[in-house]
Amino acid sequence: SGSARGTSLTGLDNFAALRWDALFWDSFRIGLTWALAVTALQFALSLGLALLLDQNLRLRWLARTLALVPWAMPEVVIGIMWRLVYHPDAGLLNTTLRDVGLTSGHTDWLSDLSLALPAVVAVGVWAGMPQTTVVLLAGLQNVWPELREAAALDGAGMWRRFRSVTWPALRPVAVAITALQFIWNFNSFGLVYVLTNGGPGGKTRLPMLFAYEEAFRYGQFGYAAAMGLVMMAVVAVILAVFLRGRLKGEDQ
Repeated sequence: SGSARGTSLTGLDNFAALRWDALFWDSFRIGLTWALAVTALQFALSLGLALLLDQNLRLRWLARTLALVPWAMPEVVIGIMWRLVYHPDAGLLNTTLRDVGLTSGHTDWLSDLSLALPAVVAVGVWAGMPQTTVVLLAGLQNVWPELREAAALDGAGMWRRFRSVTWPALRPVAVAITALQFIWNFNSFGLVYVLTNGGPGGKTRLPMLFAYEEAFRYGQFGYAAAMGLVMMAVVAVILAVFLRGRLKGEDQ
């Protein structure tokens, strides 16, 4: 889209042009979908994993170490690895699905218009789970065992103990890591760039990818900067509403 505008836009003209840029707002919608889906799934799965790793299990140290593996890998390496997993012919995913009889075809996960975004979301969830798990696990260490034992002696079931004892202590940590993960996920660039480069048909073109192309492919640095300011402002508003609602709930 940048090539059609030339290089004549300056100052506020960039924001005026951005207002009517349907491609940018479409990428913004994709970015919000990506960020919300990845953040929600990361939190749900990481909470379950943190609760499991908080139990007195055999080889718990090994399980905790393995849970950190994605954190130790650069985004580029993760992207390359998952491209191999998603390979339509020799990929581990398709091979496994064929072996168990769930499919007989060669699904091209990263090139299918309806499957590309969910496939990339799955990778984003896997890559970001260690951070959330570690933070939630640290928060669980602040829950006094005596409170859990007292609730159990009072006849409270597992769910009631979690809701009445564990979650109130974990909630401030959960709110903080959720807000941070949303920011990180919305600003994600490297992982999606390696996996799909924004394709197919722009279905995974996140706003940061769009801004990168405008700046470094078309030379529209001012226009890309305007995109960055708009993205920052919208994310700030979303986070303000989210945090206000969470903090207000804690005060009640």
